[in-house]
Amino acid sequence: MKVSIRIEYCPKCGWMLRAAYMAQELLTTFTGDIYSVELIPSEISGRYTIMLNQQVLFDRKREGRFPEIKELKQLVRDQVNPQKDLGHSDKK
Repeated sequence: MKVSIRIEYCPKCGWMLRAAYMAQELLTTFTGDIYSVELIPSEISGRYTIMLNQQVLFDRKREGRFPEIKELKQLVRDQVNPQKDLGHSDKK
């Protein structure tokens, strides 16, 4: 079953382009595994949270940083298609 991903970002902080880039990378990498990636402008300042279905994959405030795209792909892969080879983005 394909999953839905939500990226909630702070528009006041100017993080829309970062969210759009990550959405593009996920849609390109997981073509057969992802149903949708939804970008949600947050009403809470400083928020940058990535959710898979209803599970939080990454929260900027909790981690104290943004995810690297390689790291995000690995987190998604581990949930949706553990056997998928991510090529150069895979764990070493």
